[in-house]
Amino acid sequence: MKKQKRKGLSRSGKSGFSLIEVVIAIALMGIALLGLAQMFTFSILNNSRADKLSSAAFLAQQQIDSLRNLTSDELIALSSPMDEQLDINSDSVVDFRRITTFQNSGTIWDIRILVFQGMVSGVNADSLIQNPVQYRVKADIGTVISR
Repeated sequence: MKKQKRKGLSRSGKSGFSLIEVVIAIALMGIALLGLAQMFTFSILNNSRADKLSSAAFLAQQQIDSLRNLTSDELIALSSPMDEQLDINSDSVVDFRRITTFQNSGTIWDIRILVFQGMVSGVNADSLIQNPVQYRVKADIGTVISR
């Protein structure tokens, strides 16, 4: 009587995966997990960047709102640029630098607010105003106030 080899059984008669199949499966899983890890890192960096941009836009809008509440005499007193170093999370590290410029022509004030990351704290304000893109401005918002 001849023994018939059943499909899926090895020489010893036990079913299972061969070592090559296991190694290939582990390699494929590793490649898939590396791709997911890279996407996870990329999404964290994008979320951090978006957080900085939204915080900078909020700080600029906050400044505009506070300036709109001033009288014309108070706006005249603020004719020179305002340069503020902001620590928004109270950790003694400058997070943002907000520069507000004013141009007055009669009863109309042209206001420009530039918000930079805190790492430009050692740069001259005039350089930041002249070349905001070079210093990676996070928010550049302008408005007109009339009294």
